[in-house]
Amino acid sequence: MKPINLAVVGASGRMGRQIVAAIEHATDFKLVAALGRANSAAEGVDSGILAGCGENGIKVSADFAVLDNADIVIDFALPETLTERLETYKNYGVAAVICTTGFDDETAANMRAVAAQLPILYAANTSVGINLLAALTENASRVLGSDADIEILEAHHTKKKDAPSGTALLLGESAARGRGKNLDEVAAYDRNGVDQVHKAGSIGFASIRAGDIVGEHTVYLVVAGERIELTHRVANRSTFADGALRAAAWLAKQKNAGFYAMKDMLGLD
Repeated sequence: MKPINLAVVGASGRMGRQIVAAIEHATDFKLVAALGRANSAAEGVDSGILAGCGENGIKVSADFAVLDNADIVIDFALPETLTERLETYKNYGVAAVICTTGFDDETAANMRAVAAQLPILYAANTSVGINLLAALTENASRVLGSDADIEILEAHHTKKKDAPSGTALLLGESAARGRGKNLDEVAAYDRNGVDQVHKAGSIGFASIRAGDIVGEHTVYLVVAGERIELTHRVANRSTFADGALRAAAWLAKQKNAGFYAMKDMLGLD
């Protein structure tokens, strides 16, 4: 079976390096491009050396013309230039697994517009366990209804820039959907201060940034006399790399343009 040609965007970042290393040990994939920012310290450096898995002959480049050789892009780069990157993927006709978080509503709309022309899978978190947690959260929220108070606590390393995390927002969206609501209608991002009165039906968020925590998320569903805590913890970033490769393999089989999610790949609907 012919391997899937992969391009990794954000190849010099934490997750980009994990993906490059994971491809090195995978038989179903071939790394054909490692992309990063122009004039960065990583530009021109062998991506395998950066990933700690040995020289692989694929140097980090800022030239997106290398996408000509790719079947699928896995994008873990920063959100600031995501709109431009999406336009580039459209121009090259290459399907993409987008794992960037922290972008605005306009960029989200652009992503859906591009997905009308080619397959896009957006994953705020590529962990299989987290996406199962999202499904469990939606079900629990639906069963408990508006009687339950729902709070989401997330913890990450000190270098993470966005808060709440994209994964926490994914869980919040799942909880809101279980109640037939949009998250924008019920989200509460600040519980601090005497003037912050708890509103019935709200979904609250709290963030911890400490040390080298890879990722921890807990959803609290509390009713009078009892509570449910749904928790997921990640010990190693290879979990996300494995999930991203699984998503890429699934997306390579999708012949129709569309906006997909991890739950589609996992059959959680």
